[in-house]
Amino acid sequence: MNIVLLEPEIPQNAGNIARSCAATHTALHFIKPLGFSTEDKYLKRAGLDYWNLLDIYYYDNFDDFLQKNGNAKIFMATTKSKKLYTDVTYSENDYIMFGKESAGIPEEILLQYQQTAIRIPMFEQARSLNLSNAVAVVLYEALRQQNFKGLLKEGQLHRHTW
Repeated sequence: MNIVLLEPEIPQNAGNIARSCAATHTALHFIKPLGFSTEDKYLKRAGLDYWNLLDIYYYDNFDDFLQKNGNAKIFMATTKSKKLYTDVTYSENDYIMFGKESAGIPEEILLQYQQTAIRIPMFEQARSLNLSNAVAVVLYEALRQQNFKGLLKEGQLHRHTW
């Protein structure tokens, strides 16, 4: 799987997302401009010591991303979609894009991806979920559909046995 962050603004969110991507062996794609430095201490702290487990890519803008990822199937996560994130079928090489915290994905881009725009249901008066939470919700549904391929599905106790 691939998570794409379009112009993310908050380093703690990006760090949390990076940690989720590292834990699930999901590639993370950043589309600039970023609202933080990749050397930011909050970004690094939120990602803990998982950065070495992460496949991470950077792009100058959305067009650069499209050029470098050719025929990618891109799901657009947005509060504006009519289709739920659980109503689609994800493949293991798909991309799931999330917009910046303050504005989401621009409508000009969304209009080009009507068939793959998805949303997380929420209470009508709520504007949106926290970006890192939204990524986790959708990513794990996509991974569930893949039967969590390549991921450890059972844990072990440290001092005791089940």
